[in-house]
Amino acid sequence: MRYNKIRKMDISNGPGVRVSIFMQGCTFNCKQCFNPETHDFNGGKEFTDETIDRIVELCSNENVKGLSVLGGEPLHPNNLEGTTKLVKTFKEKLPDKNVWVWSGFSFDKDLKDKEVLNYIDVLVDGQYKDEERNPKLKWKGSSNQRVIDVPKSLKEDKIFTIE
Repeated sequence: MRYNKIRKMDISNGPGVRVSIFMQGCTFNCKQCFNPETHDFNGGKEFTDETIDRIVELCSNENVKGLSVLGGEPLHPNNLEGTTKLVKTFKEKLPDKNVWVWSGFSFDKDLKDKEVLNYIDVLVDGQYKDEERNPKLKWKGSSNQRVIDVPKSLKEDKIFTIE
């Protein structure tokens, strides 16, 4: 697995100051994707245990509210194991901070039984659709996407969105 970049202080991908990692590799190729340089699974840098340690260290800063995981596609089968390890380690070491993940996959159709959801607080799901683009939306690029409260949705066995 590979990643494209890490932003140490990000204020655009989730609430508050965050650390963001952009995973490498995506097969969706959404029209007008904001991150086409992340599509090639062979691009970027190698994702290792040292990468996880660095992210946890950056997130330990008291000013950082949480971790954002984007792509590429962090929940693609090629990236799922590494993303799961990252968010699980993060939640074990920093349980009071939150994890936001953006994925083109659907919570209820593609991800519901995946272990990774146990460590995600908010999932923005669904592929970006340029024809449904709306720059006024919070945390998502197109109106088909959902901002999901994952723990509540898992507990109640139905989708709870955050507006």
